[in-house]
Amino acid sequence: MHFDSFSDFLAMGGYAPYVWSAYGISFAALLWLMVSSLNTKRRQTAEIKNKIAREKRIKEAEKLENTL
Repeated sequence: MHFDSFSDFLAMGGYAPYVWSAYGISFAALLWLMVSSLNTKRRQTAEIKNKIAREKRIKEAEKLENTL
């Protein structure tokens, strides 16, 4: 599609509310997906680190129990 001016491009042949709202909703959904994924990754990484630290503490405590 060819537009004569930038304002014609923004008007999208009279369909601007539909076109730009579709772009806006799509962008918002992708942004939400990215933020949600990053938060999930951060939470899972912290949970794994906590489990590893807990297992290490348990093994150290077992070693101390064996020396008594």
